[in-house]
Amino acid sequence: MVSGVQERASDRVRGLLEQMTLEEKLAQIVGLWVGAGVDGEVVAPLQDAMLGETAPGFEDFAVHGLGHLTRVFGTRPVEPSTGRRALWDAQRWLVTNTRLGIPAIAHEECLTGLAAWKAATFPTPLAWGASFDPDLVETMGAAIGASMASLGVHQGLAPVLDVVRDPRWGRVEECISEDPYVVGTVGTAYVRGLQSAGVIATLKHFVGYSASRAGRNLAPVSAGPREVADVLLPPFEMAVLDGGVRSVMHAYTEIDGMPVAADPDLLTGLLRDRWGFDGTVVADYFGVAFLHTLHGVAADLGDAARQSLEAGIDIELPTGNAYLGPLTAAVEAGHVPMELVDRATLRVLRQKEELGLLDQDFSTPSDGAEVDLDPAGHRVIARRLAEESVVLLSNSGVLPLQHPARVAVVGPNADRAQALFGCYSFVNHVLDQHPGTELGIEAPTVVDALRHELTGADVTHATGCAVDDDDRSGISAAVAAAEAAEVAIVVVGDQAGLFGRGTVGEGCDRDDLELPGVQRELVEAVLATRTPVVLVMLTGRPYAVDWALDRCAAVVQAFFPGEEGASALAGVLSGRVNPSGRLPVTLPRSAGAQPYSYLHPRLGGASSVSNVATAPALPFGHGLSYTTFTYANFRLAAGEVDTAGTIGVTVDVRNAGDRDGAEVVQLYGHDLVGSITRPVAQLLAFARVELAAGESATVQLTVPTTRLAFSDRQMRRVVEPGAVDLWVGRSCAERVTETQVTLVGETHEVTLSDSRWSRVEVIRGT
Repeated sequence: MVSGVQERASDRVRGLLEQMTLEEKLAQIVGLWVGAGVDGEVVAPLQDAMLGETAPGFEDFAVHGLGHLTRVFGTRPVEPSTGRRALWDAQRWLVTNTRLGIPAIAHEECLTGLAAWKAATFPTPLAWGASFDPDLVETMGAAIGASMASLGVHQGLAPVLDVVRDPRWGRVEECISEDPYVVGTVGTAYVRGLQSAGVIATLKHFVGYSASRAGRNLAPVSAGPREVADVLLPPFEMAVLDGGVRSVMHAYTEIDGMPVAADPDLLTGLLRDRWGFDGTVVADYFGVAFLHTLHGVAADLGDAARQSLEAGIDIELPTGNAYLGPLTAAVEAGHVPMELVDRATLRVLRQKEELGLLDQDFSTPSDGAEVDLDPAGHRVIARRLAEESVVLLSNSGVLPLQHPARVAVVGPNADRAQALFGCYSFVNHVLDQHPGTELGIEAPTVVDALRHELTGADVTHATGCAVDDDDRSGISAAVAAAEAAEVAIVVVGDQAGLFGRGTVGEGCDRDDLELPGVQRELVEAVLATRTPVVLVMLTGRPYAVDWALDRCAAVVQAFFPGEEGASALAGVLSGRVNPSGRLPVTLPRSAGAQPYSYLHPRLGGASSVSNVATAPALPFGHGLSYTTFTYANFRLAAGEVDTAGTIGVTVDVRNAGDRDGAEVVQLYGHDLVGSITRPVAQLLAFARVELAAGESATVQLTVPTTRLAFSDRQMRRVVEPGAVDLWVGRSCAERVTETQVTLVGETHEVTLSDSRWSRVEVIRGT
């Protein structure tokens, strides 16, 4: 059963395995979460129930060794240098006090930067998607990886490659886009960046988590095999085959009644046998035990351990609820073959060898110097990504601001640094349970940034209301401030949190898509003053704000833009920054039309036989600029292309305005006739192009026909012959210039050797 793994394992690793007792093997396939749950802090689902009242001490737990150290830095505030020394001490103890002296892999969350106190906090993944800039995301990933490596952290639990399916789901803010190709390209870029620093990336959550019923967290998924294959799996396939990712985390999901944690077809048949993945599969926290306690498919924890090992989960995180005592009993009783334990243990040992851990004796402690986790270079990356991700949704001409003398900045997110950060930022993930602890990073609020940006203007502030309560007592002060101003900037949105402690984030789902609390009432009251209103939304999901798009002088969307986010927003409002973000998700019109995706077939659009409107408020890919981009000479390399070939497209783009700016060139396609219904629009390629005022460029897009592939009636992934509409648009709904190509030849059955990526070349000076 383990022969395939053994063939790829070194003699050293095989020798270690042969020496190990059962207890030593099991120790290598579990983690330990030191201090979790102290003082009631909860940062994982059902953490209090799963860990019990007392957590084991490190030395007692790790007497036979240890596979992973869980969240040394991300459980509570700790000085980086102190945490680094504590981690070194733990590793030194393992080397000197266990029989085989094998160090542990230290893992940490890193979705918006390393989840550690005083570490740089970058924009949330939905902002990555809005930037349409994979290269910059890769640079960010490398910076995050460098910080992690400097502390002795080996593995990061990111990126999230779940495709957004329903904006009501609280974890939308952790996702990149509702388009699988954007998720795949941007997510793979993050993997490459993080792993370039020697830190293992971990894909989350494999697979289907985001397609839960009604957008509820940890709810059943009813997706059919075609939706799983054609929408949910492609980003993971790209990151495994093209990104070389070294770890994957299973989803809590049960798909059509089958929990992923017990599904060998996904975790072994697809991931390993078909895709050739040879890294480690780690459990989402407590996910193995959930087979017994939540899904009810395992009779006890020993049975849950058996099913997980058989399916292909190598490491139980964050601790050993099932893979220690219960698995020991199951192996000794003959219910679990030792070969399954050996397979998982070999994979962990191989990964430790890859990381160089088997050669580290931790004899030389760190020098004790202070660690700077938020250096200037990181802030430059954070600022640039924040600026590129701000989306201008509507603008009557009030933006950029023309040197107003009196500005009112109102709203619950105007003067709160926490409003800039996502759920898995240290600020909102941990610090909210440690009141009085300083942020540890410099993060100006929006009102602070505007006072700095709008030199000479009288900037007043009034909160108006909270993010999510029904207290209206502050609205009158906000109205008074707006009445005395030339322009009112109303900053609304979310507070990210965990398990009901926020309006968005893990376990913070919604059954409507209205702005939380009485925020709409605040906006309506300020609008009634007739002072021009610029609505700024700091959110982790798109909200149904169609009512504001025409009535506000301008509407600006920022998806939790991070520590430099307020400066980026101030720059957009003043005109110092020309907005270039594009919606990575559809802006919904109502919660009643959900779930919705721009990738819907014709039957999912407007219909005369239903009174429920599906049309969104704004389409996927939408975003305005302070300059004008024009397109010309849209042409094909060939009007007929083999079904196993590539579609060559060229278009000239010109910045026809008087400001430098960036255009996101978006190429869409629609397969006119398919054996399976096809989306009315599908993003085939994109290119972010920076152009000075008056500058032109030719953009060449080389699109493999596999970008049009789908699972046919026999569930084969194919490219079929036939006509395909192609267009360049400023969104999926706007065809600026269009043409048609015909795919010819036999139906092409897609293989793993086929390309999954569109190539982009920008030729300037045309």
